[in-house]
Amino acid sequence: MINAGRPAPGDDIIVVGFGGVGMAALITAVSLGKGEVIGVDAVPAKLARARDLGAAAYAPAEALAAGVRAPIVIEAAGNARAFETAVALTGVGGTTVTVGLPSPTAEATIMPLGLTAEARTIVGCYLGSAVPSRDIPTYAALWRDGKLPIEALISSTITLDRINEAMDELAEGAAIRQVIVFEE
Repeated sequence: MINAGRPAPGDDIIVVGFGGVGMAALITAVSLGKGEVIGVDAVPAKLARARDLGAAAYAPAEALAAGVRAPIVIEAAGNARAFETAVALTGVGGTTVTVGLPSPTAEATIMPLGLTAEARTIVGCYLGSAVPSRDIPTYAALWRDGKLPIEALISSTITLDRINEAMDELAEGAAIRQVIVFEE
């Protein structure tokens, strides 16, 4: 998000989709303190969690109806409808950064005139376009300073005998990240 979106001071940032990647982008955006951070997701519990972490939060239809837009929009859901929503929420001259991994056969409908007339850009981003030797110390410092609450990414801990339930929760979009604990 930092590398591909390049937020400047005062830039609002929208994150669409709150799985593990989206929630990581959200807490990173909040930690940077550039501008307002807005989260968009269809799951009410995830919207509540985003609010608890310092972001404004909307369901996709609410964000579109309210005319919410930002210069940087991160699409982290990995589905075509979320991508379309992210592009629609991108402001004039703004950048949509797509980090979600959709199905290989997924197709989205984007109106080219909107991109051209509003000088918007779409950037694909894999693994955060990270440079580990540069980025890990930055994130570690944010965490040490109490600005990057990485523990918020863990939605539950489970034992190995609950792995099937945990996978179902992930598939339903009810979980962010789960940690497996092994009994001694």
